[in-house]
Amino acid sequence: MEPRCIIAGAGEYYGHAIAPRAEDYVIAADAGYLRLREMGVRIDEVIGDFDSTGFTPNHPNLRILPVEKDDTDMLCSLRAGIQRGYREFHLYGGTGGRLDHTLANIQCLAWLARQGLHGCLYGDGTLITAVYNDALSLGALDKGTVSVFALGTQAEGVSISDLKYSVNDITLSCDYPLGVSNEFIGLPARIAVRNGSLLIVLPDRAELRWEMA
Repeated sequence: MEPRCIIAGAGEYYGHAIAPRAEDYVIAADAGYLRLREMGVRIDEVIGDFDSTGFTPNHPNLRILPVEKDDTDMLCSLRAGIQRGYREFHLYGGTGGRLDHTLANIQCLAWLARQGLHGCLYGDGTLITAVYNDALSLGALDKGTVSVFALGTQAEGVSISDLKYSVNDITLSCDYPLGVSNEFIGLPARIAVRNGSLLIVLPDRAELRWEMA
């Protein structure tokens, strides 16, 4: 099982428990430090400008960022994980609250996907991920909603199999929500895109496996 980089932000957690394995690396992004400390989760690194904590955490592996910068605290944390060699990222506390912060974290998923890396963003009963010129296999679920959106002007060569609505080699565009509200039907499923990026919203209990399209 591939080691993961787990990043905790300051948003909503919706009851998600964070249980890092021994080989995982845990980063607190700014006020995510307070969330992890409340949950008693070990913290391997703390990164942020700490404008939302009101204080600078006391941690042996601390990176203080300027308040005025191009990268968000979450993106800086992703870069830190990439530098350490991680390829799979799980983002908690990155939704809820300000909509612009949620959208920024969705863009971070797209940024990871374009580098051949994998990210999951946990929301209110949902798991959000992105793929770029890639495919995603889904473990079987008896029920649950799957929505697929184009990230960018359009996504070409989109194929969806073994969900309620299957398609083969279609184009999705960013201005028409054709891929919303598909459903699991008790079978392992697959979503692939030949050219472009997809945003995929799933139940948070879904099992994912990335592969090359």
